[in-house]
Amino acid sequence: MLKTYDRIMTEFPGGGAPAVVVITADDVRAPQVAQGIEAMKTAALASGQMAEPISVHMNDEHTVALVDVPLAGNGENAAATHALATLRDEVIPQTIGKVDGVRADVTGMTAGTEDFNALMRARAPVVFAFVLVFAFLLLLLSFRSIVIAAKAIVLNLLSVFASYGVLVAVFQWGWGESLLHFKSAHAVTFWLPLFLFVVLFSLSMDYHVFIISRIREAFDKGDDTRSAIAHGIKSSAGVVTAAATVMVATFLVFASLSQVSMKELGVGLAVAVLLDATIVRGVLLPAAMKLLGEWNWYLPRWLDWIPSISHGEMPVPQPVVLEPHAEERREVLTVS
Repeated sequence: MLKTYDRIMTEFPGGGAPAVVVITADDVRAPQVAQGIEAMKTAALASGQMAEPISVHMNDEHTVALVDVPLAGNGENAAATHALATLRDEVIPQTIGKVDGVRADVTGMTAGTEDFNALMRARAPVVFAFVLVFAFLLLLLSFRSIVIAAKAIVLNLLSVFASYGVLVAVFQWGWGESLLHFKSAHAVTFWLPLFLFVVLFSLSMDYHVFIISRIREAFDKGDDTRSAIAHGIKSSAGVVTAAATVMVATFLVFASLSQVSMKELGVGLAVAVLLDATIVRGVLLPAAMKLLGEWNWYLPRWLDWIPSISHGEMPVPQPVVLEPHAEERREVLTVS
């Protein structure tokens, strides 16, 4: 099937996924509009980045015309993207775009992908900043330590970036194609990096808060930092390992699916959780805390207003035990 598709794209480049120019006007059959469409077709072919057949379709009211323009490339590569930019920035403004009362927009698979990527690039910094700042403030309020909050951000980002690196090596460079039974498109699915960042950061934060809570609990009971770290790692290791094992096994199911984007999702999540639960939380976290020592609990004086949240066990209220017949004796004394 892939060989047939490649042959079709070789013989008819852009025919399978053409750019669609949507032209709206009071009457797209008007002479000026018709001339503008013909001029656009001529300029598109003259650019050498678009090819025949260029077809025109109109609605019954003749207010909208759809012009299919095959682009160079396969619809996803650099040639297709460059041809789309030429169509939008040069061909349309110099032809149909000059006609009064006419609006021309470009859609299609290539245009949709390019627009989505542009929107992701514009919005991704906002999402990254919101997640990082919110996580930092939450940890600061929970543990009353700037060092704990900053260290959590750094360690969580290590897990995310490690997952990105594996995705690039496997799906962009093509390592492990035979093992995972796929053909590399030399690119990672465009929506995946931001999606993985949000999901993986939340999972990493879950592990981190659980482990740090056990460490802070021991520290609040009077243990020194080194003993508290050992207690926190030992007491949480079983739960963290069990949870990570279940999640890694679940995510690997996605890696066995035939759709490449699902493979990328499964591999990215599985690798990140595995690295996070072993190297990051099991090695880097306690090592960093051991090196920092008492600095782990540093909080500037101007932040002393932050309320203290107990991480230890709440005291169990002791029942009041009355002596036998105490109530009766109290009543007798009152009456007498």
